[in-house]
Amino acid sequence: MKTSLKTYLNAKTSAAPLAVFRIGFGLMMFYGILRFWAKGWIQSLYIDPQFHFSYYGFSWVKPIGEWTYGLFVICGLAALMIAIGFKYRWSMLVFFLSFTYIELMDKTTYLNHYYFISAISFLMIFLPLHKYFSIDSWRTGIAVFKVPQVPQWSVDTIKLMLGIVYFYAGLAKINSDWLIRAMPLRIWLPSKYDLPLLGELMEQQWVAYAFSWSGMIYDLSIPFLLLYKKTRPFAFIAVVVFHVLTRVLFPIGMFPYVMIVSTLIFFSPQWHERFIGFLKRVLKPLGFLFLPLSRKRNNQPAPLRLSSSIVAPVVVVFFAVQLLLPWRYLVYPDELFWTEEGYRFSWRVMLMEKMGHTQFRIEDAGGRSFYVNNADFLTPLQEKQMSFQPDFILEYAHYLGDHFTGQGYDGIKVFADSHVALNGRMSRPFIDDSVDLYAIEESLAHKNWILDFEEEIDGL
Repeated sequence: MKTSLKTYLNAKTSAAPLAVFRIGFGLMMFYGILRFWAKGWIQSLYIDPQFHFSYYGFSWVKPIGEWTYGLFVICGLAALMIAIGFKYRWSMLVFFLSFTYIELMDKTTYLNHYYFISAISFLMIFLPLHKYFSIDSWRTGIAVFKVPQVPQWSVDTIKLMLGIVYFYAGLAKINSDWLIRAMPLRIWLPSKYDLPLLGELMEQQWVAYAFSWSGMIYDLSIPFLLLYKKTRPFAFIAVVVFHVLTRVLFPIGMFPYVMIVSTLIFFSPQWHERFIGFLKRVLKPLGFLFLPLSRKRNNQPAPLRLSSSIVAPVVVVFFAVQLLLPWRYLVYPDELFWTEEGYRFSWRVMLMEKMGHTQFRIEDAGGRSFYVNNADFLTPLQEKQMSFQPDFILEYAHYLGDHFTGQGYDGIKVFADSHVALNGRMSRPFIDDSVDLYAIEESLAHKNWILDFEEEIDGL
Protein backbone atom coordinates (compact mmCIF):
# COMPACT_ATOMS: atom_id res chain seq x y z
CA MET A 1 0.00 0.00 0.00
CA LYS A 2 2.88 2.36 0.84
CA THR A 3 4.43 1.63 -2.57
CA SER A 4 1.13 2.31 -4.35
CA LEU A 5 0.73 5.62 -2.55
CA LYS A 6 4.29 6.63 -3.40
CA THR A 7 3.69 5.70 -7.04
CA TYR A 8 0.53 7.77 -7.15
CA LEU A 9 2.16 10.80 -5.52
CA ASN A 10 4.96 10.66 -8.09
CA ALA A 11 2.61 10.24 -11.07
CA LYS A 12 2.51 13.08 -13.60
CA THR A 13 -0.11 14.34 -16.01
CA SER A 14 -0.66 17.20 -18.44
CA ALA A 15 -1.00 20.69 -16.97
CA ALA A 16 -3.75 21.54 -19.48
CA PRO A 17 -6.72 20.65 -17.18
CA LEU A 18 -5.38 23.00 -14.50
CA ALA A 19 -4.90 25.76 -17.06
CA VAL A 20 -8.48 25.46 -18.33
CA PHE A 21 -9.83 25.40 -14.79
CA ARG A 22 -7.78 28.49 -13.88
CA ILE A 23 -9.02 30.44 -16.89
CA GLY A 24 -12.65 29.49 -16.34
CA PHE A 25 -12.51 30.21 -12.62
CA GLY A 26 -10.82 33.58 -13.04
CA LEU A 27 -13.18 34.79 -15.78
CA MET A 28 -16.30 33.72 -13.91
CA MET A 29 -15.14 35.40 -10.72
CA PHE A 30 -14.28 38.59 -12.60
CA TYR A 31 -17.72 38.62 -14.21
CA GLY A 32 -19.33 37.84 -10.84
CA ILE A 33 -17.70 40.89 -9.25
CA LEU A 34 -18.84 43.11 -12.15
CA ARG A 35 -22.36 41.71 -11.86
CA PHE A 36 -22.47 42.30 -8.11
CA TRP A 37 -21.37 45.91 -8.64
CA ALA A 38 -23.76 46.56 -11.55
CA LYS A 39 -26.79 45.39 -9.58
CA GLY A 40 -26.02 47.83 -6.78
CA TRP A 41 -25.56 45.10 -4.18
CA ILE A 42 -22.37 46.58 -2.75
CA GLN A 43 -24.32 49.65 -1.67
CA SER A 44 -27.53 47.90 -0.58
CA LEU A 45 -25.92 44.97 1.26
CA TYR A 46 -22.75 46.41 2.77
CA ILE A 47 -22.89 50.20 2.92
CA ASP A 48 -26.51 51.19 3.53
CA PRO A 49 -27.30 48.89 6.52
CA GLN A 50 -26.49 50.36 9.93
CA PHE A 51 -25.92 46.89 11.42
CA HIS A 52 -24.24 43.75 10.03
CA PHE A 53 -24.59 40.17 11.25
CA SER A 54 -21.24 38.52 11.98
CA TYR A 55 -19.98 34.95 11.91
CA TYR A 56 -18.90 33.54 15.25
CA GLY A 57 -15.28 34.53 15.85
CA PHE A 58 -15.28 37.07 13.01
CA SER A 59 -17.12 40.03 14.53
CA TRP A 60 -14.07 42.17 13.64
CA VAL A 61 -14.79 41.71 9.90
CA LYS A 62 -16.96 44.66 8.90
CA PRO A 63 -17.63 46.70 5.75
CA ILE A 64 -15.28 49.67 5.42
CA GLY A 65 -17.70 52.30 4.22
CA GLU A 66 -17.15 53.62 0.70
CA TRP A 67 -13.77 51.85 0.70
CA THR A 68 -15.76 48.63 0.32
CA TYR A 69 -15.90 49.43 -3.39
CA GLY A 70 -12.10 49.35 -3.40
CA LEU A 71 -12.17 45.90 -1.85
CA PHE A 72 -14.33 44.67 -4.74
CA VAL A 73 -11.94 46.30 -7.23
CA ILE A 74 -9.01 44.43 -5.67
CA CYS A 75 -10.96 41.16 -5.75
CA GLY A 76 -12.02 41.66 -9.38
CA LEU A 77 -8.51 42.55 -10.56
CA ALA A 78 -7.08 39.53 -8.74
CA ALA A 79 -9.64 37.32 -10.51
CA LEU A 80 -8.60 38.73 -13.90
CA MET A 81 -4.93 38.16 -13.10
CA ILE A 82 -5.74 34.58 -12.15
CA ALA A 83 -7.42 34.04 -15.52
CA ILE A 84 -4.37 35.24 -17.47
CA GLY A 85 -1.94 33.60 -15.05
CA PHE A 86 -0.04 36.72 -14.04
CA LYS A 87 1.77 36.57 -10.66
CA TYR A 88 -0.53 33.62 -10.10
CA ARG A 89 0.14 32.63 -6.49
CA TRP A 90 0.06 36.22 -5.23
CA SER A 91 -3.09 36.89 -7.26
CA MET A 92 -4.69 33.74 -5.88
CA LEU A 93 -3.79 34.71 -2.32
CA VAL A 94 -5.17 38.23 -2.78
CA PHE A 95 -8.37 36.86 -4.31
CA PHE A 96 -8.88 34.36 -1.50
CA LEU A 97 -8.35 36.99 1.21
CA SER A 98 -10.47 39.70 -0.44
CA PHE A 99 -13.33 37.39 -1.45
CA THR A 100 -13.42 35.71 1.96
CA TYR A 101 -13.41 39.10 3.69
CA ILE A 102 -16.36 40.12 1.52
CA GLU A 103 -18.15 36.89 2.41
CA LEU A 104 -17.56 37.41 6.13
CA MET A 105 -18.74 41.04 6.22
CA ASP A 106 -22.39 40.09 6.72
CA LYS A 107 -23.78 36.65 7.49
CA THR A 108 -27.08 37.71 5.91
CA THR A 109 -25.66 37.02 2.45
CA TYR A 110 -24.44 33.47 3.22
CA LEU A 111 -24.76 31.08 0.31
CA ASN A 112 -23.22 27.65 -0.16
CA HIS A 113 -21.55 28.70 -3.39
CA TYR A 114 -19.80 31.65 -1.71
CA TYR A 115 -18.34 29.17 0.74
CA PHE A 116 -17.37 26.89 -2.15
CA ILE A 117 -15.51 29.73 -3.87
CA SER A 118 -13.61 30.58 -0.68
CA ALA A 119 -12.73 26.92 -0.09
CA ILE A 120 -11.63 26.16 -3.65
CA SER A 121 -9.68 29.43 -3.94
CA PHE A 122 -7.75 28.56 -0.77
CA LEU A 123 -6.91 25.15 -2.24
CA MET A 124 -5.86 26.74 -5.55
CA ILE A 125 -3.14 28.78 -3.80
CA PHE A 126 -1.21 25.54 -3.33
CA LEU A 127 -1.76 24.04 -6.79
CA PRO A 128 0.37 24.72 -9.91
CA LEU A 129 -2.39 26.15 -12.09
CA HIS A 130 0.02 28.65 -13.67
CA LYS A 131 2.38 26.12 -15.26
CA TYR A 132 0.76 26.27 -18.68
CA PHE A 133 -0.89 28.85 -20.94
CA SER A 134 -0.21 31.70 -18.53
CA ILE A 135 1.77 34.91 -18.59
CA ASP A 136 3.88 33.47 -15.76
CA SER A 137 4.93 30.53 -17.93
CA TRP A 138 5.64 32.79 -20.92
CA ARG A 139 7.73 35.18 -18.87
CA THR A 140 9.91 32.41 -17.52
CA GLY A 141 10.17 30.63 -20.87
CA ILE A 142 8.44 27.52 -19.51
CA ALA A 143 6.07 25.47 -21.65
CA VAL A 144 6.38 27.60 -24.75
CA PHE A 145 6.69 24.66 -27.14
CA LYS A 146 5.25 21.73 -25.19
CA VAL A 147 2.69 21.03 -22.48
CA PRO A 148 4.40 20.71 -19.08
CA GLN A 149 3.66 17.97 -16.59
CA VAL A 150 2.20 18.46 -13.12
CA PRO A 151 1.52 16.00 -10.30
CA GLN A 152 -1.59 13.92 -10.94
CA TRP A 153 -2.80 14.62 -7.40
CA SER A 154 -2.97 18.37 -8.12
CA VAL A 155 -5.71 17.72 -10.68
CA ASP A 156 -7.40 15.08 -8.53
CA THR A 157 -7.73 17.43 -5.54
CA ILE A 158 -10.05 19.68 -7.54
CA LYS A 159 -12.07 16.64 -8.60
CA LEU A 160 -12.24 15.55 -4.97
CA MET A 161 -13.46 18.96 -3.84
CA LEU A 162 -16.23 18.93 -6.44
CA GLY A 163 -17.07 15.34 -5.49
CA ILE A 164 -17.44 16.32 -1.84
CA VAL A 165 -19.80 19.17 -2.72
CA TYR A 166 -22.04 16.93 -4.81
CA PHE A 167 -21.94 13.81 -2.63
CA TYR A 168 -22.57 15.62 0.64
CA ALA A 169 -25.42 17.55 -0.99
CA GLY A 170 -26.88 14.19 -1.99
CA LEU A 171 -26.49 12.72 1.49
CA ALA A 172 -28.26 15.76 2.94
CA LYS A 173 -31.25 15.06 0.68
CA ILE A 174 -31.75 11.65 2.25
CA ASN A 175 -34.33 12.89 4.71
CA SER A 176 -38.06 12.40 5.12
CA ASP A 177 -39.01 15.98 4.29
CA TRP A 178 -37.17 15.90 0.96
CA LEU A 179 -38.07 12.37 -0.18
CA ILE A 180 -41.37 11.54 1.53
CA ARG A 181 -42.98 14.98 1.65
CA ALA A 182 -41.20 16.48 -1.39
CA MET A 183 -40.53 19.56 0.70
CA PRO A 184 -39.73 22.32 0.05
CA LEU A 185 -40.15 21.75 -3.71
CA ARG A 186 -43.91 21.28 -3.29
CA ILE A 187 -43.98 24.87 -2.06
CA TRP A 188 -41.53 26.39 -4.52
CA LEU A 189 -42.40 24.78 -7.86
CA PRO A 190 -46.07 25.85 -8.14
CA SER A 191 -44.94 29.49 -7.90
CA LYS A 192 -43.25 28.97 -11.30
CA TYR A 193 -46.61 28.51 -13.04
CA ASP A 194 -45.84 31.36 -15.46
CA LEU A 195 -42.76 29.71 -17.00
CA PRO A 196 -43.09 29.10 -20.75
CA LEU A 197 -43.72 25.40 -21.57
CA LEU A 198 -42.89 24.24 -18.03
CA GLY A 199 -45.43 26.30 -16.09
CA GLU A 200 -48.29 23.79 -16.05
CA LEU A 201 -45.96 20.95 -15.08
CA MET A 202 -44.65 22.88 -12.09
CA GLU A 203 -48.12 22.80 -10.55
CA GLN A 204 -48.26 18.98 -10.61
CA GLN A 205 -47.45 17.35 -7.27
CA TRP A 206 -45.72 14.37 -8.90
CA VAL A 207 -43.21 16.74 -10.48
CA ALA A 208 -42.07 17.89 -7.04
CA TYR A 209 -41.51 14.25 -6.03
CA ALA A 210 -39.71 13.49 -9.30
CA PHE A 211 -37.42 16.49 -8.81
CA SER A 212 -36.74 15.56 -5.19
CA TRP A 213 -35.76 11.97 -5.91
CA SER A 214 -33.84 12.71 -9.11
CA GLY A 215 -31.98 15.54 -7.37
CA MET A 216 -30.84 13.18 -4.62
CA ILE A 217 -29.77 10.48 -7.09
CA TYR A 218 -28.01 13.05 -9.29
CA ASP A 219 -25.94 14.50 -6.43
CA LEU A 220 -24.90 11.11 -5.11
CA SER A 221 -23.94 9.61 -8.47
CA ILE A 222 -22.62 12.44 -10.63
CA PRO A 223 -19.02 12.52 -9.26
CA PHE A 224 -18.60 8.81 -10.04
CA LEU A 225 -20.24 9.06 -13.47
CA LEU A 226 -17.90 11.93 -14.35
CA LEU A 227 -14.86 9.88 -13.31
CA TYR A 228 -15.72 6.96 -15.61
CA LYS A 229 -14.74 7.62 -19.24
CA LYS A 230 -17.69 5.78 -20.81
CA THR A 231 -20.33 7.60 -18.78
CA ARG A 232 -18.59 11.00 -18.68
CA PRO A 233 -20.24 12.56 -21.78
CA PHE A 234 -23.71 11.60 -20.58
CA ALA A 235 -22.89 12.76 -17.06
CA PHE A 236 -21.75 16.14 -18.33
CA ILE A 237 -24.98 16.52 -20.31
CA ALA A 238 -26.82 15.77 -17.05
CA VAL A 239 -24.71 18.44 -15.29
CA VAL A 240 -25.66 21.03 -17.91
CA VAL A 241 -29.36 20.12 -17.90
CA PHE A 242 -29.54 19.98 -14.10
CA HIS A 243 -27.83 23.31 -13.49
CA VAL A 244 -29.54 25.19 -16.33
CA LEU A 245 -32.92 23.98 -15.06
CA THR A 246 -31.95 24.97 -11.52
CA ARG A 247 -30.96 28.43 -12.78
CA VAL A 248 -34.29 28.82 -14.60
CA LEU A 249 -36.34 27.77 -11.57
CA PHE A 250 -34.45 29.45 -8.74
CA PRO A 251 -32.59 32.77 -8.31
CA ILE A 252 -29.23 31.34 -7.23
CA GLY A 253 -26.92 33.59 -9.21
CA MET A 254 -23.84 32.21 -10.92
CA PHE A 255 -23.53 28.95 -8.99
CA PRO A 256 -24.98 26.76 -11.80
CA TYR A 257 -22.47 28.16 -14.30
CA VAL A 258 -19.59 27.80 -11.84
CA MET A 259 -20.42 24.11 -11.39
CA ILE A 260 -20.85 23.48 -15.13
CA VAL A 261 -17.46 25.00 -15.98
CA SER A 262 -15.77 23.39 -12.97
CA THR A 263 -16.83 19.87 -13.95
CA LEU A 264 -14.82 20.19 -17.17
CA ILE A 265 -11.85 19.21 -14.97
CA PHE A 266 -13.08 15.60 -15.21
CA PHE A 267 -12.47 15.47 -18.97
CA SER A 268 -9.25 13.94 -20.32
CA PRO A 269 -6.00 15.93 -20.59
CA GLN A 270 -6.21 15.54 -24.38
CA TRP A 271 -9.58 17.32 -24.41
CA HIS A 272 -8.13 20.22 -22.43
CA GLU A 273 -5.10 20.42 -24.71
CA ARG A 274 -7.38 20.64 -27.73
CA PHE A 275 -9.42 23.35 -26.00
CA ILE A 276 -6.30 25.40 -25.28
CA GLY A 277 -5.24 24.89 -28.90
CA PHE A 278 -8.55 26.45 -29.89
CA LEU A 279 -7.94 29.37 -27.51
CA LYS A 280 -4.49 29.89 -29.01
CA ARG A 281 -5.98 30.19 -32.48
CA VAL A 282 -8.64 32.62 -31.25
CA LEU A 283 -6.10 34.76 -29.37
CA LYS A 284 -3.38 34.65 -32.04
CA PRO A 285 -4.25 38.15 -33.34
CA LEU A 286 -3.54 39.49 -29.83
CA GLY A 287 -0.15 37.79 -29.62
CA PHE A 288 1.73 41.06 -30.05
CA LEU A 289 0.39 42.19 -26.65
CA PHE A 290 2.24 39.36 -24.90
CA LEU A 291 5.42 39.49 -27.00
CA PRO A 292 7.34 41.69 -24.53
CA LEU A 293 6.37 39.37 -21.69
CA SER A 294 7.49 36.17 -23.43
CA ARG A 295 11.21 36.96 -23.33
CA LYS A 296 13.31 35.54 -20.53
CA ARG A 297 14.67 38.15 -18.17
CA ASN A 298 17.61 37.39 -15.92
CA ASN A 299 16.62 40.18 -13.54
CA GLN A 300 13.04 38.98 -13.23
CA PRO A 301 12.06 38.31 -9.58
CA ALA A 302 11.60 34.65 -8.76
CA PRO A 303 7.96 33.54 -8.55
CA LEU A 304 6.49 32.54 -5.21
CA ARG A 305 7.25 28.86 -4.73
CA LEU A 306 5.80 26.48 -2.18
CA SER A 307 7.71 23.41 -1.08
CA SER A 308 6.05 20.02 -0.82
CA SER A 309 6.72 20.07 2.93
CA ILE A 310 4.24 22.94 3.14
CA VAL A 311 1.75 21.91 0.48
CA ALA A 312 1.20 18.29 1.58
CA PRO A 313 0.18 18.99 5.21
CA VAL A 314 -2.03 21.92 4.15
CA VAL A 315 -3.88 19.85 1.55
CA VAL A 316 -4.34 16.93 3.97
CA VAL A 317 -5.71 19.19 6.73
CA PHE A 318 -7.90 21.03 4.22
CA PHE A 319 -9.64 17.84 3.10
CA ALA A 320 -9.88 16.50 6.64
CA VAL A 321 -11.84 19.65 7.51
CA GLN A 322 -14.02 19.36 4.40
CA LEU A 323 -14.85 15.74 5.15
CA LEU A 324 -15.52 16.16 8.89
CA LEU A 325 -17.05 19.64 9.23
CA PRO A 326 -20.44 18.70 7.71
CA TRP A 327 -20.92 16.06 10.43
CA ARG A 328 -20.54 18.45 13.36
CA TYR A 329 -24.33 18.68 13.65
CA LEU A 330 -24.27 15.21 15.23
CA VAL A 331 -22.89 16.64 18.49
CA TYR A 332 -25.99 18.83 18.90
CA PRO A 333 -29.36 17.62 20.19
CA ASP A 334 -32.71 18.48 18.63
CA GLU A 335 -33.71 18.79 14.99
CA LEU A 336 -31.03 20.24 12.68
CA PHE A 337 -33.46 22.05 10.38
CA TRP A 338 -35.08 23.70 13.40
CA THR A 339 -32.03 24.81 15.38
CA GLU A 340 -29.63 25.07 12.39
CA GLU A 341 -26.73 24.20 14.71
CA GLY A 342 -24.13 22.79 12.34
CA TYR A 343 -26.20 23.57 9.25
CA ARG A 344 -23.93 26.04 7.46
CA PHE A 345 -20.72 24.97 5.66
CA SER A 346 -22.08 21.44 5.20
CA TRP A 347 -23.29 21.55 1.56
CA ARG A 348 -26.95 21.43 2.55
CA VAL A 349 -28.41 23.11 -0.50
CA MET A 350 -32.00 24.36 -0.79
CA LEU A 351 -33.46 21.92 1.74
CA MET A 352 -35.67 24.27 3.73
CA GLU A 353 -38.50 26.72 3.32
CA LYS A 354 -38.39 28.49 6.64
CA MET A 355 -40.33 31.65 7.50
CA GLY A 356 -40.51 33.43 10.82
CA HIS A 357 -41.81 36.45 12.67
CA THR A 358 -39.72 37.67 15.59
CA GLN A 359 -40.43 40.69 17.79
CA PHE A 360 -38.22 41.96 20.59
CA ARG A 361 -39.38 43.30 23.92
CA ILE A 362 -37.05 45.60 25.83
CA GLU A 363 -37.38 45.80 29.61
CA ASP A 364 -35.45 48.14 31.91
CA ALA A 365 -34.58 47.99 35.62
CA GLY A 366 -37.81 49.76 36.52
CA GLY A 367 -39.94 47.07 34.90
CA ARG A 368 -41.00 49.31 32.03
CA SER A 369 -41.08 47.56 28.63
CA PHE A 370 -41.67 48.31 24.97
CA TYR A 371 -41.46 46.51 21.63
CA VAL A 372 -38.88 47.28 18.95
CA ASN A 373 -39.71 48.09 15.35
CA ASN A 374 -37.13 45.95 13.52
CA ALA A 375 -37.36 48.16 10.44
CA ASP A 376 -35.67 50.93 12.45
CA PHE A 377 -32.47 48.88 12.56
CA LEU A 378 -32.54 46.20 9.86
CA THR A 379 -33.05 46.03 6.11
CA PRO A 380 -35.93 43.82 4.89
CA LEU A 381 -33.46 41.07 3.90
CA GLN A 382 -31.73 41.21 7.28
CA GLU A 383 -35.04 41.06 9.13
CA LYS A 384 -36.18 38.08 7.06
CA GLN A 385 -32.98 36.12 7.77
CA MET A 386 -32.97 37.09 11.44
CA SER A 387 -36.56 36.00 11.99
CA PHE A 388 -35.84 32.25 11.87
CA GLN A 389 -32.12 31.77 12.62
CA PRO A 390 -31.19 31.52 16.31
CA ASP A 391 -27.66 32.95 16.06
CA PHE A 392 -29.05 35.96 14.18
CA ILE A 393 -31.69 36.45 16.86
CA LEU A 394 -29.11 36.34 19.65
CA GLU A 395 -26.71 38.74 17.93
CA TYR A 396 -29.48 41.20 17.15
CA ALA A 397 -30.71 40.99 20.75
CA HIS A 398 -27.23 42.03 21.91
CA TYR A 399 -27.17 44.87 19.41
CA LEU A 400 -30.51 46.11 20.73
CA GLY A 401 -29.34 45.75 24.33
CA ASP A 402 -26.18 47.77 23.61
CA HIS A 403 -28.16 50.37 21.70
CA PHE A 404 -30.69 51.07 24.43
CA THR A 405 -28.07 50.87 27.17
CA GLY A 406 -26.18 53.54 25.24
CA GLN A 407 -29.31 55.67 25.25
CA GLY A 408 -29.29 55.75 29.04
CA TYR A 409 -31.59 52.89 30.00
CA ASP A 410 -30.52 50.90 33.08
CA GLY A 411 -30.67 47.15 33.60
CA ILE A 412 -31.72 46.35 30.05
CA LYS A 413 -33.18 42.94 29.30
CA VAL A 414 -34.09 41.70 25.81
CA PHE A 415 -36.78 39.09 25.17
CA ALA A 416 -37.85 37.57 21.85
CA ASP A 417 -41.36 36.60 20.82
CA SER A 418 -40.71 34.34 17.84
CA HIS A 419 -42.78 31.98 15.70
CA VAL A 420 -41.40 29.94 12.81
CA ALA A 421 -42.87 27.70 10.09
CA LEU A 422 -40.69 24.96 8.58
CA ASN A 423 -41.32 23.19 5.26
CA GLY A 424 -45.07 23.75 5.07
CA ARG A 425 -45.84 23.05 8.73
CA MET A 426 -47.93 25.40 10.83
CA SER A 427 -46.06 28.20 12.55
CA ARG A 428 -45.06 27.40 16.11
CA PRO A 429 -43.19 29.13 18.99
CA PHE A 430 -39.45 29.19 18.36
CA ILE A 431 -37.67 31.02 21.19
CA ASP A 432 -38.32 30.81 24.93
CA ASP A 433 -39.80 34.27 25.52
CA SER A 434 -38.92 34.16 29.24
CA VAL A 435 -35.15 34.11 28.55
CA ASP A 436 -33.20 37.35 28.65
CA LEU A 437 -31.13 37.00 25.47
CA TYR A 438 -28.98 39.99 26.39
CA ALA A 439 -27.57 37.96 29.28
CA ILE A 440 -26.53 35.06 27.03
CA GLU A 441 -23.18 35.09 25.26
CA GLU A 442 -22.78 33.49 21.84
CA SER A 443 -20.79 30.25 21.84
CA LEU A 444 -20.59 26.92 20.03
CA ALA A 445 -22.63 25.28 22.78
CA HIS A 446 -26.20 24.13 22.20
CA LYS A 447 -28.74 26.97 22.43
CA ASN A 448 -31.13 25.54 25.02
CA TRP A 449 -33.39 28.59 24.75
CA ILE A 450 -34.66 27.29 21.39
CA LEU A 451 -37.99 25.56 22.00
CA ASP A 452 -38.44 21.91 21.05
CA PHE A 453 -39.55 21.12 17.50
CA GLU A 454 -41.70 18.24 18.79
CA GLU A 455 -41.30 16.35 15.52
CA GLU A 456 -38.52 14.34 13.93
CA ILE A 457 -37.25 14.66 10.38
CA ASP A 458 -35.70 11.28 9.67
CA GLY A 459 -32.49 11.05 7.68
CA LEU A 460 -28.87 12.17 7.60
